[in-house]
Amino acid sequence: MKYSGWPESGDLVVGEVDEITDFGVFVDLDEYEDKRGLCHISEVASGWIKNVRDHVREGQTVVAKVLEVDEGSQQIDLSIKDVNEHQRKEKIQDWKNEQKADNWMEIAFGDDVTDERYGAIANALLVDFESLYDAFESAAIHGADALEDVDLDDEEIEAIVETARQNVSVPYVNVTGYVDLRCPTGDGVDRIKEALQAAEGEDVPEEIDLEVTYVGAPEYRIRVQAPDYKTAEDALEAAADRAGDSIVADGGTAEYHRERREDDE
Repeated sequence: MKYSGWPESGDLVVGEVDEITDFGVFVDLDEYEDKRGLCHISEVASGWIKNVRDHVREGQTVVAKVLEVDEGSQQIDLSIKDVNEHQRKEKIQDWKNEQKADNWMEIAFGDDVTDERYGAIANALLVDFESLYDAFESAAIHGADALEDVDLDDEEIEAIVETARQNVSVPYVNVTGYVDLRCPTGDGVDRIKEALQAAEGEDVPEEIDLEVTYVGAPEYRIRVQAPDYKTAEDALEAAADRAGDSIVADGGTAEYHRERREDDE
């Protein structure tokens, strides 16, 4: 999807070097419809420049900072030198992600989807998400629940979720914690088993993978895989709390800790 409007001063944009002259570089902006910017020779690189072609080449993809926009004269002034390496890599990755999302939109709604329908769906998603890529990634993780506030019909939501789950590689993080469970009653072993079952939970969200394993009495490992650290940490603590509440209710004790006990190594 290309924007029909104009970039703003300070924006980072991706473009292809279209023409090189003695006074600067013309760049076709890949994210905008029919928009072309000029990077003056003084903004191509730091220091004195003898030959612009020593720094850029025609057809090269570059990341530039928008210095000034004059819609009246159809002019966009750019700077390549004002973009550091971290910004360049991050912007290129975002641009590639949006290209992926554009492809997913065509998979979901057909490569013959009209511009009007594409735009309507995209704009509805962008009300609740920073980008189309974010919308598809969230749909892959959380399913239809991620799109419940988006102004789309059920058929459109189903198409997005199905496409997302078939095509989006979801990032996951892993966190681990430990809980020591003790129960001095005669049926203590059974009570601990019940506490471990409580830790595993019955209503754990489908995007979370939670596993409880035996380490060495009285220590048990809780491992959680989730889409992000906050979700993972919350699920880990909740599992430990469930185990603790269960064993304490049966007359036992529980202690949660993040690292394995050194004595058990």
